[in-house]
Amino acid sequence: MSDLPRKTGRAQLPSTEVKDLLEAAYAANTRRAYRSDIASFLEWGGSIPSTPEEIAAFIAFRANNCTVATIRRQMAALSSLHTSLGYLPNPLKSRLIASTMRGLDRIHGQPQRAVEPLLIEQLRLILDGMPASPVGKRDAALLTIGFAGAMRRSELVGIDFEDIDVVSAGIRIMIRRSKIDQSGRGRIIAVPRGWTRYCPIRYLEAWTDELADQEGAVFRSCSKGGRVNSARLSVEAVATIVKRHVERIGLNPTKYSGHSLRAGYVTSAVQVGAAEHSIRKQTGHASSATMERYIRLANLFEDNPTGLMF
Repeated sequence: MSDLPRKTGRAQLPSTEVKDLLEAAYAANTRRAYRSDIASFLEWGGSIPSTPEEIAAFIAFRANNCTVATIRRQMAALSSLHTSLGYLPNPLKSRLIASTMRGLDRIHGQPQRAVEPLLIEQLRLILDGMPASPVGKRDAALLTIGFAGAMRRSELVGIDFEDIDVVSAGIRIMIRRSKIDQSGRGRIIAVPRGWTRYCPIRYLEAWTDELADQEGAVFRSCSKGGRVNSARLSVEAVATIVKRHVERIGLNPTKYSGHSLRAGYVTSAVQVGAAEHSIRKQTGHASSATMERYIRLANLFEDNPTGLMF
């Protein structure tokens, strides 16, 4: 982090402390985003420690060329930095910043665009046409395990062989670190063995049989010729794989992402009548509030009086 811009004549940003903060406290993607956010603030002319007035001016400047979500992330980066470096009171907690952000929402706020969920019947269509190549076997395993485990992209590509425990009922997967578990306490999810040809464990076994060694990363990159590499599949590759296969069955790939697997699990589970608490146990959602949007979308056509009129 030594290449972060410096502000002369003002309080300097301790590079070693910043490095510790951004490299130990957050996931890699968040770390990169926060680093960029802090650099942007300093390049604009801001300084650390800052003042509410200075940060409010930065918000007004950013409002002309950034989304509200991006500005919120920039504020989170600056808030975390001030708190971690002991600069109190934290200017991001001031009434001025809260009022400025409310004004930003009113003027520039837009509805959040949710990705389309990949539903279970769509996943089955994808699997029916999946090629029997090594890449096809990897993609089938990735999609089914990601869906069945309701996993985030980082959780999915982060699975190692030592994280999987095979039992008679199926497999247990240790998720060592996730978006909501940066301290690495971990949690275990279960993927039961299915009774149909779409069983996720069957696809996982077919893929791992392609690997010469069964240590380290489960999901790995493949060359264009189909040769399996030792490198772990990237987080970004999950979205690419989802988009490629939804397009193959006639869906618009721009509406889908890696998150479509997790969203599809929740939506499909709601549609088949699964209890909310059991869905949350699989997804790891801390509260029902974060799942409310999925449930609302899944139930849009249930008890809808419009259907009685046409």
